[in-house]
Amino acid sequence: MAGKASGKSSKRQGPTRGTGGKVRGSLEGKGATPPAHMRHWYKDKARAERIEREAAGRPGRPARAATRPRRDDAPEVIGGRNPVLEALRAGVPANALYVAQRIESDDRVRESIRIAADHGIALLEVSRDKLDRLTEGGIHQGVGLQIPAYDYAHPEELVERAREAAEVPLIVALDGVTDPRNLGAIARSATAFGAHGLLIPARRSAGVTAGAWKTSAGTLAHLRVARAANLTQTLQAYREEGLFVVGLDGTATLDIAQVELVTEPLVVVVGSEGKGLSRLVRESCDQVARIPMFAAAESLNAGVAAGIALYEVAQHRRR
Repeated sequence: MAGKASGKSSKRQGPTRGTGGKVRGSLEGKGATPPAHMRHWYKDKARAERIEREAAGRPGRPARAATRPRRDDAPEVIGGRNPVLEALRAGVPANALYVAQRIESDDRVRESIRIAADHGIALLEVSRDKLDRLTEGGIHQGVGLQIPAYDYAHPEELVERAREAAEVPLIVALDGVTDPRNLGAIARSATAFGAHGLLIPARRSAGVTAGAWKTSAGTLAHLRVARAANLTQTLQAYREEGLFVVGLDGTATLDIAQVELVTEPLVVVVGSEGKGLSRLVRESCDQVARIPMFAAAESLNAGVAAGIALYEVAQHRRR
């Protein structure tokens, strides 16, 4: 109908005031479009991150991201087909064997499954992403073995075990040994030469982890490990109970073969390869001895040094 107004007003808009260049930056471009793997909506980002984690540690590859420290009472998961199979063969205690879905099986996987079934270890099929989380980004090759947290003994228990066996106590204490593989190697030597247990500090020391279990070749299943809140005080308590304390140190003047105390109730203290015995621990020793070496070798690995010293102790006790 002529003259009828439309539903919307059609007022003419006048010119608007400009900013005078004050927000010029908002008009600028945001730069080049980021690569696909850097976009948060990239559908294969999770897969790319997993591949990067599995490649961590290889030459020329990015390092693995730092992870949150694991609690002492938390279980640990060993990753990798060879490490898992070796742990199962060695009789490492385990709660569960994780196998990735649609894994390409081989002899190692099949044997791991068979050993787990024979020992009543739970077999769980999980996604690769979950295995990534369980192994904290380590290379797992589709398999993981969960081992429980180690149940540490009280230091007094090591002496009681010797007395129950009517044997002269022999305890190995570690001072500043932070590599679990050294702990495992020392456990292996301690078992071979008749020690009644290992004593480690609660702080700044290697613990009984998957690495220690593997290096010990299963001997940690037969040798008790005790934790001391304060190593110096525990050594003093041992001395009050009639045990002698002999420390290994490369700067000592007395050879380990010349120590007459080795036939007595004894604690052998092994220091770290780099720093040796700490000052307070050294002062707590009744004697400090060395392992004689040629000058070309400055020091011995802690595991090797412990093995040699314990062999000397065993030889003297047999005589």
